[in-house]
Amino acid sequence: MHDTLSSLVERALTGNPRPLEFYLRENSRLPGPRANLELANDVGGLLAAAIPRYLDKVYSLVQYFVSGDRKWMSGNTPSEFVILCGVISAGMCAAAEPSWQEETLELLDRYSCSPYWRIREGVAIAFQHLLQANSSPILAHLRALATNGSFLQQRAAIATLAESPLLNAPELMYAALDLQRIVLERARAVPLAERKHEDFRILRRTLAYTLSVATAASPNEGFALMRECASWNDTDIAWILRENLKKKRLARFVRDTEQVARLLA
Repeated sequence: MHDTLSSLVERALTGNPRPLEFYLRENSRLPGPRANLELANDVGGLLAAAIPRYLDKVYSLVQYFVSGDRKWMSGNTPSEFVILCGVISAGMCAAAEPSWQEETLELLDRYSCSPYWRIREGVAIAFQHLLQANSSPILAHLRALATNGSFLQQRAAIATLAESPLLNAPELMYAALDLQRIVLERARAVPLAERKHEDFRILRRTLAYTLSVATAASPNEGFALMRECASWNDTDIAWILRENLKKKRLARFVRDTEQVARLLA
């Protein structure tokens, strides 16, 4: 498959993107439960590798994919997958070509607010590629989203760092906890009427697993944050904490999880 994909990427960069687009649609695995993320990452990697030879053409092709037929797109379709490939490719290409970073961050901020969950996941993947290339400016950007962004932009910030292998780096581990605290404190301050909004519910569901990822990577600090949150007597925060306590990744921390559970009782 990789030889075929390489050939199609080469054709797309020399003037004919339609066969590549058709191939992405045909191999998207959509409609279905799981999009072909391996393919999305492969095409992004090939485009990033082609930048030294086809700088302007790679840029144009990525823009072609992310623009897509958004007006007519619906979720769980091959059309959604093409845009997903564009979003992930944008992150991978900006990681390889830093001059594209600012524009790409703006694009990711927009797509973080997509109504389609696969596109939102693609944004997190794109941010992860950028983080691995140059963490400091991307962490600053994610912190800005957590501090000032919409519910869905906050979701993008915490979801980006909810990836255990990334948190082996101390800088990213501490950043993950920092973002959790910022977003949890903002969630606590949301008026009850606004908490009925679907975007808040999406953020709430994301916090229901991301906190345990950060806590498993840094147990002392993570459980301290959970204990503090348990003292807030906030119904939504309590639900978030209980959901995180159910995660298998925290099962080995018996004393800590029991202590948080008692605080919530």
